Amino acid sequence: MINKSEWKSLSQLKMDDGGVSKAVAVVACASMALFYVAILYAPTLILRLPPPPSFKNFMIRRFICAAISSVVSVVVSALLLPMKSREASSLLGVYGIRMDHIWQAVIFPLTLTALMYGGSLVLKSLLLMSALREHMNFGGGLSFDNIKSFSEEIVACSRSIASDVLVWRTYVVAPLTEELVFRACMLPLLLCGGFQKSTVIFLCPIFFSLAHLNHLKDVYSKQNYNLTKAFLAIGLQLGYTVVFGSYASFLFIQSGHFLAPLVAHAFCNFMGLPVLVSRGKGIVSVASVAGIVGFLWLLFPMTRPELYNDRTDNCVCWQGYCSGN
Repeated sequence: MINKSEWKSLSQLKMDDGGVSKAVAVVACASMALFYVAILYAPTLILRLPPPPSFKNFMIRRFICAAISSVVSVVVSALLLPMKSREASSLLGVYGIRMDHIWQAVIFPLTLTALMYGGSLVLKSLLLMSALREHMNFGGGLSFDNIKSFSEEIVACSRSIASDVLVWRTYVVAPLTEELVFRACMLPLLLCGGFQKSTVIFLCPIFFSLAHLNHLKDVYSKQNYNLTKAFLAIGLQLGYTVVFGSYASFLFIQSGHFLAPLVAHAFCNFMGLPVLVSRGKGIVSVASVAGIVGFLWLLFPMTRPELYNDRTDNCVCWQGYCSGN
C-alpha cells in the first residue's frame, strides 16, 4: 500500500509551464525504438567484437544490449519528463513500478488476456489429456510406477525448459525490456506531450511494431528469399504487434501498473497467435467465441483504475491519466 508521504511525493509529478512538446515526445520515442534495435548489432558492427563461440553466448550478449537500451531509455525519459520531484518514489511511480495492488495487476490482466485464448487453451488441454491417456495406455494403465514415470518426465522437461536461453528471451527478457521501453518510458512522454489518451494508445504501438522490422532478414531467408512472402509475413507480424501494443498500452494507462502489460506480454508470447478453429474439434470454436465475448464484456470492468489504486483523484501515474481524465 502507498502511504501518505509517497502520495505527497507522487502528487508533485505534474507539468511545468513549458511541459514536453509533442515533437520532442515523438522524437524521443522514435529514438528509443531505433536504439533498442540498433544496439543489438553494436557488438559486431561498432565494437567489432569477434563472433560469440555459441548461440547461448550470442543470446546473452543480446540480453546485455537490451538491458543497456532499457537503462538508457529510463534515464532519457526521466530527464525529459516535466517532474518537480526526482525522488525514487516519484520516478518509480511514473514507470508503474509499484509494490501495491500487485495481485490485482497480475490476476486481472492475466484473466482478461486468457479469455482471448479460450480456443487455444481448450485445444492445449485436449492435447495434454490425449498425451496423458496415450502414456497411461502404453505403460499399462494407471499405476503408481506409471504416474511416477510421467511425473519424472515432466520434471526433466521443466528443467530443460528452464535452462533454455530462448525461453529466457521469449518469456523474461523480451517482455521485461520491451514493456519498460515501449510502455513505461514512452507512454508518460506522449501523455505529458499533450497527446490524448486514445491517440497514445494507438500511437505508441507504431514505435513498438517498427522495432520488429529487424526480423525482415530472418523471415526473408525462411521464405526461400521470396520478397513478397517475406513482406506478407512481416506485415502479419507487425499487425499483431500493433494490436497487442494497443492492448498493452491500454492496460498500462488504465492501471498505472507496470506488471499489468508485463504479464499479458509474457502470456501472449507463451500462447502465440490465438487458435480460432480446429478441424474435428468444434468445442475449440465454441471456446474461442465464448472467450472473445467474455473479453469484450469484461475489458472495461476489469481495467477500472480504482481496482489498481487506493485513490484515483491523486493517482500514482501521470497527472491523473489513469483515472480517465
